[in-house]
Amino acid sequence: MPAPVAKPDDPALLRIEGAIATITLNRPTAFNSVNLAIAQKLEQLAAYIEGDDAIRVVVLEGEGRAFSAGGDLQTIGAAAEAGTVTPVVGELLKHYHSFIEILRRMPKISLSSVHGSAAGAGMGLAFVTDLCIAAEDAKFTPAYAKIGVSPDGGSTVGIVGTVGSRRALQIFLAEDNFTAQQAYEWGLVAKIVPAAELKAATRQLAERLAQNPPAAISGTKSLVYQAATTPVKQQLDAEEHKIIMAMNTEEFRVAVKKFTNKGK
Repeated sequence: MPAPVAKPDDPALLRIEGAIATITLNRPTAFNSVNLAIAQKLEQLAAYIEGDDAIRVVVLEGEGRAFSAGGDLQTIGAAAEAGTVTPVVGELLKHYHSFIEILRRMPKISLSSVHGSAAGAGMGLAFVTDLCIAAEDAKFTPAYAKIGVSPDGGSTVGIVGTVGSRRALQIFLAEDNFTAQQAYEWGLVAKIVPAAELKAATRQLAERLAQNPPAAISGTKSLVYQAATTPVKQQLDAEEHKIIMAMNTEEFRVAVKKFTNKGK
């Protein structure tokens, strides 16, 4: 699959540097809110990244003052007034949820880099990635209950698996917003850095993650996500299968030879 051709005004941009792909949400004047155009573009970019074996890490960031304000309420509100919510939101979520599904299943590590506001589906996006790094001033806003709806955009996928059901209910129904520090304490954020250092720290973490061989990344990711719902015997069989596959790679042979030769 050829690399998508990027235009400066695309709603999401792709930049590839070595083994690291960066997707930038690019609707800064709308605080990177998610409409049909951005959902379709994200799905396209994720499909390309999934098929590129040279990419090991995917970084998600937002252009402008916010990571993402969530769903585009102007579009959704207009659909509600017109009585067309079902087809309009259904089409939007078809593409956006496809993007989330690809992000979760791809044999690469995804890392969200969050500054400013992450609200609604934008909060969901921050935490549906495998890891999240956040600026000290980042603010997370569930937003759903206040407008009378339940979560979407992968919000329950990423949050419930990390914090558990009781904390998730607290977040969605009893929190107006919460800080990066709270998110860190709850295990949702891996690292907090000063806002001015976010880009450099994100790059440093992405490069650290990209040092892991592909078999280690893909095997670890799939095993971790299936562990909570897989019977013990089936999980152990999966562990056996994955580690033997990884041990048959050149990266493993080189690493073991290097390790066993230490001190000789």
